[in-house]
Amino acid sequence: MNSRFTNQVVIVTGAASGIGAVIARHFADAGAKLMLSDVNEKQLAAVAEEIAASGREIPAVKAGDLSKEDIAGGLIKSTIDTYGTIDVLVNNAGGGIIKPFLDHTPDTLRTTIDRNLWTTVWCTWHVVPIMKANGYGRVVNVGADSVRNGLWDHAAYNAAKGGVHAMATGLAREFAKDGITFNVVAPCIVNTPQVQKATLMSPQALQRFVDVVPMGRAGEMDEIASMVCYLASKEASFVTGQVISVNGGSTML
Repeated sequence: MNSRFTNQVVIVTGAASGIGAVIARHFADAGAKLMLSDVNEKQLAAVAEEIAASGREIPAVKAGDLSKEDIAGGLIKSTIDTYGTIDVLVNNAGGGIIKPFLDHTPDTLRTTIDRNLWTTVWCTWHVVPIMKANGYGRVVNVGADSVRNGLWDHAAYNAAKGGVHAMATGLAREFAKDGITFNVVAPCIVNTPQVQKATLMSPQALQRFVDVVPMGRAGEMDEIASMVCYLASKEASFVTGQVISVNGGSTML
């Protein structure tokens, strides 16, 4: 175990599976005190138990739908009640309903916006006053490279993730002198369990998303988590308002 985040309190949302669970493990391995959140209470508990079984500090957990303001506020309050402070917020909760725009219904559009944008808005809105009072904080959002390259069937998802990107840049300027940084990690297609399952069902449909990546493969969850941890660290003190793609070159700037 390294000591990069020893004695730091880190919230990871969407931590019950996939990228969020891997991010949580990276922080645990670096000594963080964790608060994990997700809508899936059973899987969330399993991730916490797995981290504890590896010899790391037992994470606190708080399940709920973070697109609801009161639930997000409850997560922040529970973290303060448990640990007394908050150093890092990772807004990873999300999950798009990926389909052609005209195939969406009002319900699927609302769900996509709720999962990806409102979860980030409410958690950030509740945590920033605490970080401002402390004179220190790191907010890292998990966005999407599709916002930059306009992938097929991603218009609704991009509407939500584009808001996540834009909010981070605005907040970075607003709180630049308060010791808080706001950044976004924007992955391309990632080799998550969900993607693996979808590939088995429709390999040709998924391959077109890989084909836009010059490296010719999906990203790995550890590659995304590593960038999240860097931006959440003290080493990234002069990095703020950035959308950093981890994408094998699918967009370049």
